[in-house]
This record gives sequence, structure tokens and C-alpha cells, in this order.
Amino acid sequence: MLTLRKASDRGAANHGWLKSFHTFSFASYRNPKEQGFSDLLVINDDRVAAGKGFGQHPHRDMEIFSYVLEGALEHKDTLGTGSVIRPGDVQLMSAGSGVAHSEFNHSATRPVHFLQIWIVPELSGAKPRYQQEHFSTQKKRGRLQLIISPEGTQGSLKVRQDARVYAGLIDGKESASLELGANRYAYVHVARGSVELNGVPLQEGDGVRVRDEQLLTLSKGVDAEVLVFDLRPQELPQMP
Repeated sequence: MLTLRKASDRGAANHGWLKSFHTFSFASYRNPKEQGFSDLLVINDDRVAAGKGFGQHPHRDMEIFSYVLEGALEHKDTLGTGSVIRPGDVQLMSAGSGVAHSEFNHSATRPVHFLQIWIVPELSGAKPRYQQEHFSTQKKRGRLQLIISPEGTQGSLKVRQDARVYAGLIDGKESASLELGANRYAYVHVARGSVELNGVPLQEGDGVRVRDEQLLTLSKGVDAEVLVFDLRPQELPQMP
């Protein structure tokens, strides 16, 4: 079963320096029907103006990763990490027992467009950690590349949850498939472009909840960049 979440139905916030779309309930956007899916809690589609960003703020007991689509994102945290994330890079910060970080547009002239995604961890109070890895266009072209997993296989980043994240680039006659385990859920997010999922047309910003499907096939892409989340079969509790 595929349940479509249209891009136009997402929550939206415009702070001038920040334009953000919220797939699930976040900050001032509250939708009782959109409280996350399995352990996937947040997908924020953020565009930050040149030279602007999020000042230092704390997190705990959350797996937070950033996926840059255009521009460059500068990260600093209380673990002593300082880095710049560019297209192809995946950054994963495990907040654990507590960490504070800032995220700024690295450029003084160009905007940055990125996704920030939160996954609920399987344990609380773990030691905070930071990971970053680059996944080339070649690795994602016409296929689904594993970028996040519990085991860190295929060079993926290690997440503290039974969740796997794949990234793919689909264009023209290219297609990519993912076989799901028995009773697994999945969530598909179109980061940009357009594509078909099991024959269902999707546009940029669209998302799909997947239940009771064994095979996911992405095809007929037009400059599409897609994230696929392989998730436990459960629903999240309501956000406070």
C-alpha cells in the first residue's frame, strides 16, 4: 500500500533568511495526521539565505542527518567538530546524552538547499558522535546507494536504530529497485525532479508511506534525486 503525501500539503515556514517545508509536524506546524512514520520523525526541506543560519542550539537522544542538494552547509558542534557539507556529502550527528551545534550557509553570496532529517534512536543517553561521508554521483546513478545503516555496511554511516537509508539518482531510462524484508515499512521522499514509484508519478517534495509492499521500483525519472527509508513496522507516538 502506497500513501501519497503531496509536496503542496506540507507545512511551510518563511522567516526571510529561512524558507522551510515540513513533511511531518515540526516547530509551529502541527498536523495530528503527520506525526512521523515509524522511527522517522522529521524531514525538513530547508533553503537558507547567503551568510545566514541556525545559531548554536542543543539536542539529545536523536539521530540527525543533513543531506545537501545545492550550495554548502557549515557545521560546528560542542564535540569539537567543524566541517562543510556539500552535495554528495552525508552528515550524521548522534545527539545521545546531549550536544549543541550550529548550521550556517557557508557562502556569503549563494543560498544553500538541504534536507535535515531526524530518526528516533533505539537507546537513550548514548555517547554523542559525529560522522560524515561522501557518496559520489557515480555510486547513486541509476541505483539506490546505502548511505545510513545500523551496521555501517558499504561505507554507510552508522545509525542507532533499525533503519536504513538509500539515495538514488534516476533519469531517463534508468531504474532502481529495493526489496523490502517481511513486514517492513518504507518511506520515499523525492528531493528533486520527478519519478515514478511502482507506477505512481511523484514530483519534487512528494513523499510516500509504504506498507505491505515487497518491492519498490523507481523509474521514468526526470533529473530525480530520491531518498528511501527502510523502517521498522510501527507507528510513532504523538509529538507533545
